[in-house]
Amino acid sequence: MIRYALVRGALLIAGLLVSSAVIFLTLRVFPGDVAQLIAGTQASPAEVEALRESLGLNRPLPAQYAEWIGGLFRGDLGTSLLSGASVGEELLEKAQVTVPLGILALLIAVLIAVPFGILSAVRRGGRGGTALSVGAQALAAVPVVWAGMMLIVVFSVWLGWLPPQGFPRTGWSTPWKAIESLLLPALTIGIVEGAMLMRFVRSATLQAAGQDFVRTAAAKGLTRTRALISHGIPAVGLSIITVLGLQIAGITVSYTHLRA
Repeated sequence: MIRYALVRGALLIAGLLVSSAVIFLTLRVFPGDVAQLIAGTQASPAEVEALRESLGLNRPLPAQYAEWIGGLFRGDLGTSLLSGASVGEELLEKAQVTVPLGILALLIAVLIAVPFGILSAVRRGGRGGTALSVGAQALAAVPVVWAGMMLIVVFSVWLGWLPPQGFPRTGWSTPWKAIESLLLPALTIGIVEGAMLMRFVRSATLQAAGQDFVRTAAAKGLTRTRALISHGIPAVGLSIITVLGLQIAGITVSYTHLRA
């Protein structure tokens, strides 16, 4: 077991190193000059070259990569070439909004997906189960940006309950305003992601319903629904948690479309 964990850890580190090298080289191969972009169009070639030298952009690519990866291992993410600010500080600043938003959106997605996914499986074949399944399919196909616009129209323009966009400048020093500003984007992401997750919960629940231990529990006197909830759902809980981990990545990507 220890050897397996060490091998997997080594493969993970190797994969991260290869990925970082590919991304680093790809960004350097793309057309465009960062030094020219920072200096502006009015800068002379000598000024651009001096800036390129001060940033270390005229050094060989292996040397640039070695310096960058060395700083990464020391916990130094470097300095943004465009803003001049510390990358680590910028990440911490963005995380103050991104992390709470992701947690809130994930909570909404789970509250939608788990109960309605189980209910859709239990009521399979009935009108309620069919309606839930069709509704999940429709919501999962809705683009997050479009859903956000529709919710802004309803909750901000028509009802005036929530601010349309923008995290308050005061930040978390005014907790209620901060939470209020996150509710609408979290609801937008949570509904769409919850619909996607609901389909998986329904499929996993139906799969559990066909297992022998569920049928055995029903044969011992439990109702089909009771046997499924008591024995089937716990059995598929690990797979649902695994998918939840993937949903977190999806929620993070969705946030980049709504943060503006």
